[in-house]
Amino acid sequence: MNVEQAMDKLKSEGYKYTDKRFDMLTLFSDEGRYLAAKDVLESLQVKYDGMSFDTIYRNLSVFTDLGILEATELDGEKRFRFSCDTNDHHHHLICLECGKTKHIHHCPMEAAVSEQGFQVTGHKFEVYGYCEQCQ
Repeated sequence: MNVEQAMDKLKSEGYKYTDKRFDMLTLFSDEGRYLAAKDVLESLQVKYDGMSFDTIYRNLSVFTDLGILEATELDGEKRFRFSCDTNDHHHHLICLECGKTKHIHHCPMEAAVSEQGFQVTGHKFEVYGYCEQCQ
C-alpha cells in the first residue's frame, strides 16, 4: 500500500482528508519500518506544534482498523508499519534495532498444526533479531 491508496481507503470509508493524516502516512511510507507512536510524534511535532499523543493514537487506530497499517509489539510497545502489498500468506523477520522487516514465505505453522487435528482460522508468526546492517 502507498500513501495515495491509503488516503483513498480513508475517503471511501468516510474519513476526511487532513494534512496530518497525509503526513503520518507519508512518514510510514518514507520510513518503511515499524514505528512507535512516539516516533510519529517526534517526526511531526516540528510541523504540528502541540500535536498530541491522542491525535496520533486515534489515527493509528483508524489506520489499523482499516488495514492500512499493521501492528506488532516490540519491547512492550506497540509499533506500526504499512500493511504489506502482497496478499500471499507470509510472515516477517523484524530487526530489533532499525525496525525493518523481511518476508518469510515459508509458513512453519502448516506442518506443525496439521498433525494436531486443529483447524486454524488465523495466526501471526514474527521472528525478532538483528539485520545485517545492525548486527
